[in-house]
Amino acid sequence: MKILMVSSEAIPFAKTGGLSDMVTALSLSLAKLGHEVKIVLPRYYSIDRGTQQLVPGAMGVPMGGGEEWSAVYTAPLPGSKEKNPVQVYFIDHEIYFGRDGIYGVPSEPDFIDNPRRFSFFCRAVFQLCRKISWFPDVLHAHDWPAAMAPVYLKFAERVSGSLGGFEKTASVFTIHNLGYQGIYSKDNFDYTGLGWDVFYNAGFEDAGMLNLLKAGLYSADKLNTVSPNYAEETKTQAHGFRLDGVLRYRSADYTGILNGIDTGIWNPMKDKYISAHFSAKNMAGKAKVKEELQKEFGLPQDSSAPLVGMVTRLTGQKGVGELFGPTYGSAWAICREMNLQMVLLGSGEAWCENEVLSLASRLSNFKAVIGFDEKLSHLIEAGSDFFLMPSRYEPCGLNQMYSLAYGTLPIVRRTGGFVDTIENYNEATGGGTGFMFDNLSPVSIYNTVGWAVWAWYNCREHIEAMRTRAMKLDFSWEKSAAKYVELYDDARTAVFGKTGNSGSGTAASDIFS
Repeated sequence: MKILMVSSEAIPFAKTGGLSDMVTALSLSLAKLGHEVKIVLPRYYSIDRGTQQLVPGAMGVPMGGGEEWSAVYTAPLPGSKEKNPVQVYFIDHEIYFGRDGIYGVPSEPDFIDNPRRFSFFCRAVFQLCRKISWFPDVLHAHDWPAAMAPVYLKFAERVSGSLGGFEKTASVFTIHNLGYQGIYSKDNFDYTGLGWDVFYNAGFEDAGMLNLLKAGLYSADKLNTVSPNYAEETKTQAHGFRLDGVLRYRSADYTGILNGIDTGIWNPMKDKYISAHFSAKNMAGKAKVKEELQKEFGLPQDSSAPLVGMVTRLTGQKGVGELFGPTYGSAWAICREMNLQMVLLGSGEAWCENEVLSLASRLSNFKAVIGFDEKLSHLIEAGSDFFLMPSRYEPCGLNQMYSLAYGTLPIVRRTGGFVDTIENYNEATGGGTGFMFDNLSPVSIYNTVGWAVWAWYNCREHIEAMRTRAMKLDFSWEKSAAKYVELYDDARTAVFGKTGNSGSGTAASDIFS
């Protein structure tokens, strides 16, 4: 199949979270299976045009206020094979993307013109395909910044009377985090170039506002999210962020596919960021990496003390209020009352950064680095004995899979992708691959860390067996990519039937204002 990934992020070009890792890894895996994959991204200010090739000729993009013009650059995705490379295309529009930040900057966390920026980007996707004379079988859009792509496909590009080329294109829309929806004033809708009947028919309406994610959920041919359990959670009021009704309505078209991890990068047998390699059959190297980690953070090099690691965004979603809250957080008690060591790498909300640094200055067994460092993140994953993730919700989670691959046992709340990837410890049998709790509270975090520490000191044979079991799990992208291929086939069949013929739709002249 010809597959077009429409995303606001993809490593190594632009990244704020797991979305970028997923888009790149899935694209490479699909190409390995023989599919022709292209990625389209905005050309942000941070992406160097000097490393890319200019696609000749300016590109006109019809929007509500008239025609916008942009340039297009292209480059192969690093890591793709020469015989079937994944080509990345960059939409270059200086006014919208020639600035610092992807979605915002510290002084303006959410750019006021984001609905226009990403509506333009999604409309430009179709003009790009015409420009390079390449039309996908499947358009795969990711999260709210790309949500307008399936809307344009359904209501403007795949209809009789359109400019043509997309009559046999189906759409798949992936939710990476339902908590981010792209909600803005509906005054921005005219700029999309769509008629106001589409505003209501495509589901944009949200309490008098414009909801881009909601429109994508109504318009895409098939929907999915990044783990089976999160798919079920998002259909409930507790985790649906007011869109649970939409997802229940579309439940027949909605599924969960667990993200994979790049085992070429996250692999204890060949990780370039650690000084000693190890495997489930020979764990000697892990002890050496633990010593290196302790030295890096200025902790005593004590192999007998369990080491708890964290690599996290310091935001409410990650449970940091319950862990580091200055009046009731459990981290202080954990480190004061338990014989363990703890290290943290992360950044986020200012209050939490300050509290973490305060704890690190007062506790001899807790050390932290504010910011992000790729090498240090690998060192923490590989050298820790346990990995703490007390998330309020977690659509998929990658760090727990990294941890399992390195024999670092996760301590997590029972939510989202954690349920699909971790088996809770069984004291009677020694079974399991991690430690789980249900209610997000300081007491629950304290007790579950204490449970893991108790097992470390009293059932060490269980810990070793759990490590071996965890390291044998397969979280590679090959299995997940095969499931996406099935989803693409289902989307094409749902729209066109077995013959691949498209039915008639609303005339484009009735859609554009």
